[in-house]
Parts: sequence; structure tokens; C-alpha cells
Amino acid sequence: MATDSWALAVDEQESTTKTIGNLRIMEAGDANLHQTDDDGNKSDEEEKEDRATQSLLNKLIRSNVVNNTNQVEVLQRDPNSPLYSVKTFEELRLKPQLLKGVYEMGFNRPSKIQENALPMMLAEPPQNLIAQSQSGTGKTAAFVLAMLSHVDPSLKWPQCLCISPTYELALQTGKVIEQMGKFYPEVKLAYAVRGHKMERGVKIKEQIVIGTPGTVLDWCIKLKLIDPKKIKVFVLDEADVMIATQGHQDQSIRIQRMLPKGCQMLLFSATFEDSVWKFAERVVPDPNIIKLKREEETLDTIKQYYVLCNSKEDKFNALCNIYGAITIAQAMIFCHTRKTANWLAGQLSKEGHQVALLSGEMVVEQRAAVIERFRDGKEKVLITTNVCARGIDVEQVSVVINFDLPLDKDGNPDNETYLHRIGRTGRFGKRGLAVNMVDSQRSMEILKTYERHFNKKIGRLDTDDLDEIEKIAN
Repeated sequence: MATDSWALAVDEQESTTKTIGNLRIMEAGDANLHQTDDDGNKSDEEEKEDRATQSLLNKLIRSNVVNNTNQVEVLQRDPNSPLYSVKTFEELRLKPQLLKGVYEMGFNRPSKIQENALPMMLAEPPQNLIAQSQSGTGKTAAFVLAMLSHVDPSLKWPQCLCISPTYELALQTGKVIEQMGKFYPEVKLAYAVRGHKMERGVKIKEQIVIGTPGTVLDWCIKLKLIDPKKIKVFVLDEADVMIATQGHQDQSIRIQRMLPKGCQMLLFSATFEDSVWKFAERVVPDPNIIKLKREEETLDTIKQYYVLCNSKEDKFNALCNIYGAITIAQAMIFCHTRKTANWLAGQLSKEGHQVALLSGEMVVEQRAAVIERFRDGKEKVLITTNVCARGIDVEQVSVVINFDLPLDKDGNPDNETYLHRIGRTGRFGKRGLAVNMVDSQRSMEILKTYERHFNKKIGRLDTDDLDEIEKIAN
């Protein structure tokens, strides 16, 4: 698909859309994001939450749609209207060049969210949609397909507008537009992001514009490059990230208010906290709603144990005993601070283990490279702070070890993080093992809190008894 000359310049200057290795996260406030004391004792729980980085990381490490077990719940704006869903892309009666693009990207059949969302997004007259969808469920491809389907290539002005919270996320969506529109070269794409200098009054001829809220607002009001009254489809991606980013919420609402009454509004978010709902209701009038039903908080497929220790050296010895007694495909080990994670990685490496280390001071391309190597099995052990506790599924993980028990920023038991951590194992219907290292009366109290919350007994494991360790693995 043809793009503007600036997009080609970006490829040459930064290779941003071609390689993880040169991707940089340099949004406002980033300079302070990874400051720690001299010992690196700041826990990731205490760091500024960077949802945009996590979202981008998930996009980078997932080259295909994950097999999501969540059920989809559809709330229609007109409950009397029949609910349409599709099992094949042919049923959508797409333009042949778009269908070819879809198959070229490796989509053989619609994902769960696509089955229900695409008929709504492609309907005539247009229907508004609020959709909850995690990374890897195919939602970017869904709204890109909707934009490409609604464009009239004979009209040389912007007809579809997509807003992303950051420059890098906008480029990732642009990459999907280029791939899916590969056989539809008459539709062109412009990036309204920082660094794309435009002169006042020069009208944009590209039919699809993707950008960040501040730059898009400038293009509409200050530079008058876009006539918002001609926009047919407005996509607001990563709404939860948008709300967490300073100023983006107000800018997005200002853009939405300039759009014509019949403009189709599509809003996507991984989470639906109250703040996201309030925002969505202001931006999307009279919507259809697609939600992922929450997976049950189940730990039924995971055996949980604790080990009594007196020091981090004790914990390390217990870890070595576990490794000596059972065969582990891949393991994730969670530490509270980077200092502990770095120390443990060094100790395990000395023992001859293939270890990957993931922590908050890494820039996003380093994190993506580490996780990709772990997913490919090049390292068997991933040591991390909380950066990695959510959203990253590695099918081969059979053991999760809490070297330090998870706490919230006030030092209290964090049930949700505990669930996310040990939930890395026992995935995809397989059985998993979680081992908790307890080194004080306080950590024992915290462990008991998890027992009560999840109503699951956590048994004691004597790591000096190799027969006992062998038993838990069977």
C-alpha cells in the first residue's frame, strides 16, 4: 500500500516499523521513568505505571492471534435486532483486494472478537461500537478492515481517522493498515504524529489518517489540514492507555465534537474501569458493546506450595534443590526488586542455567527481545520483577516461583498480582506448579492471606527432601 513520503523517511531514519532493535520509547515524562536509588531497590510496583509501553510490548511479541478462551458478551443498542456473527471472512462480502490482504496476513478465520465486531463495524447504516479486547485478539485488524472497507478511494481527502495514545502505537497500527491494504494501493495513509511537519492550509489527500491526539487536533484546528466534517469513521484505540496519558482524554473529546453526526465511532480498550466507561460514554453515542467475560479466578490446575527460608541464600539453595529433583520445561521467577533479580540471575548463571532477566529499567525493545528468546525456548528461566506479571502467555511455563511474595505499593498482600503471577503456569488446560519462598513471620501472614482469599490450601514443601520434591512433580 502506498504511504506518504514521510512514512518512507521514518523507515529510513529509524526503521521503526521494520525492526524491534531500533524502536525507542521517548514520550513526555520518560526521562524520569526508570530512576532508582544506587542499589536499584525500587520495586516495579512503585514505578510509574507505563501502560503504553506494556501495550506496545504485547503487540511486538505477538505475531499472530492468540487462542483466547474468554467468552464474548454482546450488548446491542437495539436488542430487537438479530445478532449477526460470522465464521469466515467470505461472509463479510469484502472487496476482493481486501480479502486477499487479510489472507496474506495469515488470518484464516475470524477471531472471537472479530466474529461479532466485524458485522457491526461493516453494517449499513454504520453502527457505533465500544469493545473490550486484549492485545493478541485481532482487534487492530478488525478496525483496520472496517476503515479500509468504508473508504471511497476516488475521494482525495481524509475519510477515516484513528487515534492512538503514542507515536509508537500509531506506527504499529499504520503497519497493519499497510499490510492489509497491500493489494489496495489507491487507498493512501498519512501519519499525524510528531516530526511530520506540515504547512498550514495544505490539504491532506490521503483517505486514512492515523495519529496521536495532540497532533491530530493541530491538523484539524490550527493547520486546517483535515476537514473533520468529512470523516466517516473515527477509531479511538487503547482507550485505557489514552486515559492514563496526560491530556489525551480532553484532546480526544475535542476531536470527537468536531466530527459529523453520522460519523461511525469505534472505541477499543483492554480494560473497562469506571474511568474508561465514563470516557467511552462521552465519546461514543448509542453504542453496541462487546465485552470479554472475565475468566474465572481459578487455580484448580495449579499445585501451590511454600518453602521456609531464612535468607536469600536459603531461597537460592531451595531453588537449586527443586531444579535438581524435577524436570522443568520453562520457569518464571518473580522478585520484588531489581537488585534481587540481578543477584539471582548471576547466581543461577554460575550454576550453568540458561537465564533471561527482565526488569523495569530496560527499554521496550530490550524487553521484547528477552521475551521472544524465552518464548522460543532459548532460555529456560525468566527472572523478572512485576513488569511481566500480566498479559504474557508462554505455553511451556510449567513452574512459577515467587522468590518474593507480591505486595502492593503500601506493602500489603496483592491478591490480583498473585493470581496473575502464578497464572502464568497452568495455562491452556495444563497442570502447573507454584512455589512461594517464605522468609519471615510477615511473609507467612501474607501467604495465609492468599490461602484465605482463593480458598486454596498452600502446602509446605521441604526442599531438603528430594523424594518429596519428586512427588509434587508427578
